[in-house]
Amino acid sequence: MDLVNALFSGLIQVFNWSTFSLMIVGIAVGFVVGILPGLGGPTAMALMLPFVFKMNAVEAFAFLLGMTAVTATTGDITSVLFGVPGEPTTASTIVDGHAMARNGEAGRALGAVLMSSLVGAVFAGVALGAAIPIIRPLVLSFGSPEFFMLAILGISFVAALSGEDPLKGIIAGGIGLMLATIGLDPISGIQRFTFGQLFLWDGIGLVPITIGFYAIPETIELAVLGSSIAKKEVGELGGVMEGVKDTFRHFWLVIRCSALGTAIAIIPGMGAATTQWLAYAHAVQSSPNKERFGKGDVRGVLGPGAANNSTLGGSLITTIAFGVPASVVMAILLGAFIIQGIVPGPDMLLPPPKGKLDLTFSFVWVIIISNMITVAVCFLFLKPLAKVTQVRGAIIIPIILISCSFSAPSVGSWRNSTGRGHRCC
Repeated sequence: MDLVNALFSGLIQVFNWSTFSLMIVGIAVGFVVGILPGLGGPTAMALMLPFVFKMNAVEAFAFLLGMTAVTATTGDITSVLFGVPGEPTTASTIVDGHAMARNGEAGRALGAVLMSSLVGAVFAGVALGAAIPIIRPLVLSFGSPEFFMLAILGISFVAALSGEDPLKGIIAGGIGLMLATIGLDPISGIQRFTFGQLFLWDGIGLVPITIGFYAIPETIELAVLGSSIAKKEVGELGGVMEGVKDTFRHFWLVIRCSALGTAIAIIPGMGAATTQWLAYAHAVQSSPNKERFGKGDVRGVLGPGAANNSTLGGSLITTIAFGVPASVVMAILLGAFIIQGIVPGPDMLLPPPKGKLDLTFSFVWVIIISNMITVAVCFLFLKPLAKVTQVRGAIIIPIILISCSFSAPSVGSWRNSTGRGHRCC
């Protein structure tokens, strides 16, 4: 009964006027970020993180998750039309999606990828909600030794996923631990590595770190292009409804790839950039006529489209239940938890007033509702949305840099006005 009450409480909170309005704003930001190559989900999350300081918890996560949930969906548009991934997580869509566009089936490819993305997002939301009763007893049985083990596991994944040179991953994890020690010791109040500077007493700020690592490099890369992102004109987009029908013709493939994306994303470090290719490989291996893939097979669009959007649900399971971010986006989202004074873990799985289960279920509704809105808008405005990719980089770059320049000072003013602070790691 507590689960049902929390589920409906989360839905009511999402449809609160202020929360719903902020979710729409987040969706609008996600639209632009997803369509424009050179920007990405982590970049947008880093830029938008300062804006959640004065929001309540439901508003903050509706804004951030609404933005994150749609970037993969809109990123598929440029992957299909121009062969340029709007997001790194939509690269696999190019293989067959862009081939279909060259074959005159751009509308069918877009219809298929948008509808499969919606199915994947709904699956992710349902999976997140269904996982709560299962993982709650597991999380509640965890103590300090178990959480320490998970922390070490997360750092070890950094090394394991560093490719052929795990030493670089180990060094990166060590640097992260070193940065986390800067500031005042939370127990004794002793200064650690502050070098006599007052601004280091609160440690290294989360927002400047995320902006420096993600927003600035992506902006530089966008500046190197020196012109509009897409060099080709958008042709006619016929056959969209045929792509929608393809989703239901191959419905079990879409469901399998959605399940694959959710399950793999639970593992820390295995984000949508990995699951998209696993889903594409599964679509190829499960097909009796593999020779059609790479030449414009709609199944090569359906699999990655579903897996990309279902990944968010799996990543949130690990992040919410154990406080271990499963991807880069989740690591930045963990900063929003810190800003809001919320500790991921058992409290997120307990009903009110002891816990914040209603907030967790609001995540489920935000994922589902934001993707429904996004897909509906994409179907209505496919042609104008595609033309956004022809906006010159010279127009976009100043907007990003201005946002970056305002973000760091806003952290200082927020600390001074509230007396609260936050640190990375």
